[in-house]
Amino acid sequence: MIIDKDGNTIIIAQENASVKTLVNNIEQAYDKYKNHHLVVRLSSLDKIALEDVIEFLRLSNDHRSAKKSFVVVSEKADLDEMPDEVIVVPTLQEAFDIIEMEDIERDLGF
Repeated sequence: MIIDKDGNTIIIAQENASVKTLVNNIEQAYDKYKNHHLVVRLSSLDKIALEDVIEFLRLSNDHRSAKKSFVVVSEKADLDEMPDEVIVVPTLQEAFDIIEMEDIERDLGF
């Protein structure tokens, strides 16, 4: 797990771990991340299946209920297949755009 910080956003990049292991690692260290927006990059996987993204569902719901953004980045995911509860985008720039839009929505009270 590679961790980078950009302002109030933590970017977690997966190395060779499985998605399940990555989710467990994030959950175990969650106290370090809970006050930041989270972006999870899954660029090391060849294909992202629906089952992989579902692994992030509880973490995403918890994080978003705390008024923080949670975005998964993968160019190899079939975006039409992904659930609405977990935001999946193909690029890091789009992840930052989502976070910015959600910040605006939160400021407006949505």
